[in-house]
Amino acid sequence: MQLLSASLLRCLISVPAALVLHAGAHAETVARYGISMADIPLTTGQPDRGAGAYQFTGHTIYDPLIAWEANVGNRPGKLVPGLASEWKVDAKDNRKWLFSLRKGVKFHDGSDLAADAVVWNLDKVLNDKAPQFDAKQSAQVRPRIPSIASYRKVDDGTVEIVTKDVDALFPYQLPWLLISSPAQWEKLGRDWSKVAAQPSGTGPFRLEKLVPRERAELVKNTGYWDKNRMAKTDRIVLLPIPDALTRANALLNGQVDIIETPPPDVLPQLQGSGFKLVKNVTPHVWPYHFSTQPGSPWTDIRVRKAANLAIDREAIVKLLNGLATPAKGQLDTTSPWFGKPSFDLKYDLASARALMAQAGYGPNKPLKAKIIIAQGGTGQMLSLPMNEFIQQSLAEIGIQLEFEVVELENLYLHWRSGAKADMNAAKGITGINLGYVTADPFYALTRFADSRYVAPNGVNWGGYANPKVDAAIDKIRVSFDAKSQDALLASVHQAMVDDALMLWVVHDVNPHVISPKVKEFIQAQHWFQDLTTIRM
Repeated sequence: MQLLSASLLRCLISVPAALVLHAGAHAETVARYGISMADIPLTTGQPDRGAGAYQFTGHTIYDPLIAWEANVGNRPGKLVPGLASEWKVDAKDNRKWLFSLRKGVKFHDGSDLAADAVVWNLDKVLNDKAPQFDAKQSAQVRPRIPSIASYRKVDDGTVEIVTKDVDALFPYQLPWLLISSPAQWEKLGRDWSKVAAQPSGTGPFRLEKLVPRERAELVKNTGYWDKNRMAKTDRIVLLPIPDALTRANALLNGQVDIIETPPPDVLPQLQGSGFKLVKNVTPHVWPYHFSTQPGSPWTDIRVRKAANLAIDREAIVKLLNGLATPAKGQLDTTSPWFGKPSFDLKYDLASARALMAQAGYGPNKPLKAKIIIAQGGTGQMLSLPMNEFIQQSLAEIGIQLEFEVVELENLYLHWRSGAKADMNAAKGITGINLGYVTADPFYALTRFADSRYVAPNGVNWGGYANPKVDAAIDKIRVSFDAKSQDALLASVHQAMVDDALMLWVVHDVNPHVISPKVKEFIQAQHWFQDLTTIRM
């Protein structure tokens, strides 16, 4: 078995000693969490390192106006009130949304939540002329809230946000916008680097200590406004351990209490040693997102379909020791938005080879493509072994893949920039492998299928444009009836699959392994996980 590195071992051993110093009159409960990232995500208000980071330094320290219900595991969560106790669209102008703020909510520094603070936070990420504008935070959240045109304070307890067009799905964008304290930023000399070490949100945890690339210590906010979401553990220590086997070793050796994304081949040993595997239905897909820009080999639908038919998804599930389910599209077949696509994502090498031949490729004329992938990280599952499997599978039908392997945050930079950006096009990159959250209509479908969201306006990475899909999305935006929305969304997904917009491989089950010391951990049917549910 691989041994822990000396530097990580020193870090892990130091944790229990440090925690003794914090022991008060009662025994402090502590959960040590081995996360799959190489560093602690950004702590200033908008986490970097992807959607998975929101569970670590996002919804722990901060709150959004509208939140995801992530503390239930027996059904999908839903949108619930966050710092806004209620919201509504203006009956006379459906572009205007009014948000009523909760009364009596305080930031960790003691300052009050009010409309001015919300407007200040919107300026922080959307107004590059504002003194508090932070390019790092803006890069993380701006593509996630593309509908916002303007905003203003109505009164101390009310904020108005106006969307660019009527957008019935707009509330789904707001769980990504987290609210930090203007007073703390002022107190620390208007310096975001200082705020990173001493952030102030309204969330269920406060950040007590940050050691980049080593650990972050979150302590329970005893004055948290939501008494139904009070942390069940006094302290959570986040430890970045990007290597899966090293994470498993840390759990086996008693250095951590919970890990995410365990290595599949070590699962039997972990379970045989008394550790518990926790997983759940998870709206998250692991695809290759193709460029359909001029010059890309993926502009030919026959090639895109052939790639999808060349993958034995059941074999990948076995590679992952059952910690995944085969994908039939962007969504699971149980989704109300799945539709009835005519293209069936199955393993059919003969059909794949026939399609490649029709497209003009064969043994003497292979198709060559460059894909950018991550070394690993939350949401990327077992990135390198899975990508090697895809590479070998596509070689069987005459597609030769070359990989550009980068660190996860670098991958996100390439993603936000879009396929036609120089950092991608100039390098010949025509595909990107990035795990996608698919929990809501905007995040699963419209942000990838809408031609108006081609970068830099959004994350339609490959430049997909289908007039019928755009027309359906126009109807979705102005429909506030759930059944009508569902039918239109199903037509969008159906078109995405029939157009083979991506190479869809598997859906994640977001596996965690916990020690017997962990008495409770509710795994939500979402990519967001609520760390307040951890009880030691």
